[in-house]
Amino acid sequence: MDLASAFYGSSILFASVDLGVFGALARLGSASLDTLASELGLNPRGLRLLLDGSVAVGLLEKDGGQYRNTVEANVFLTPGKPGDLTAALRYNRDVYPAWGRLTELVKTGAPVEPPSLHLGADPARTRTFVMSMHGRASAIGRSVVPLLKLEGKKHLLDIGGGPGTYAVLIAKGFPGLRCTVMDLPAVVAIAAELIEQQGMSASVGTVPGDYRTTPFPQGVDAVNFFGMLHQESPNTIRDLMRRAFEALDPGGVVHVMDMMTDASHTKPAFSALFGINMALTKEDGWVFSDAELKGWMEEAGFTGFTVDPLPPPMPHWIARAWKP
Repeated sequence: MDLASAFYGSSILFASVDLGVFGALARLGSASLDTLASELGLNPRGLRLLLDGSVAVGLLEKDGGQYRNTVEANVFLTPGKPGDLTAALRYNRDVYPAWGRLTELVKTGAPVEPPSLHLGADPARTRTFVMSMHGRASAIGRSVVPLLKLEGKKHLLDIGGGPGTYAVLIAKGFPGLRCTVMDLPAVVAIAAELIEQQGMSASVGTVPGDYRTTPFPQGVDAVNFFGMLHQESPNTIRDLMRRAFEALDPGGVVHVMDMMTDASHTKPAFSALFGINMALTKEDGWVFSDAELKGWMEEAGFTGFTVDPLPPPMPHWIARAWKP
């Protein structure tokens, strides 16, 4: 029964984010039902049900007739805060209907919605997707950058770099390092906006193209594959590793950050479930194991492979290897 009703909590979270409940309570500190309904322009009866449900699932606290954010909601669900995940959560909201069609995936083996919806075909879905990735990367990137082996490197190629968020954080963390983000034209158009807004256009550039077919710039000394290999087949990943090896100067480093499982493909649980999420929306969506990644990298010629989980609660792992 807990599994069967788990979507109740997800729906409460999505609705509260979309209606601005957490941002309003962050501004007000605490508020009564009537005050909050007036502030947000919502129906008091409907809002009371949502607020009490939010208290029940641990998103809000209630003292008498006053509601307030939990500490976690203030940190992660308040727009504009450094840990803000509200944009990232909107990606989960957008793929929520696809999970209701899981039986179709199992019967056909094919995605239940066109991947192109969030990669350029639907401008609104594309912007939501890119901004979601920006929010996610902003929240976890500060823990990732110190783990990268980029001392002395001059030019980093960020393959499938989406909004360019990681590239910006890396350029800030390693002064003198130039970063180039390669992704689809509709994606890098939004990335360029975000990079300019952060005042980093001089250090972070973009290259529009399909990384499966667009030639990689040569003579770089670092290549990153962050959060994008889980949408590619083993043969495509092999090809990407080979092309990254060719693009790198000797002594160059490749980093892969992604969801990964153990060899059984069942642990960690979140990564195993994320593999289903990817298969619902991408033809080759899945989650690979760390052992499989090691094999592909060594097959391409890389040496010194290491892999480590990111600090909890982040579910990603980060791997690195070098071109001799």
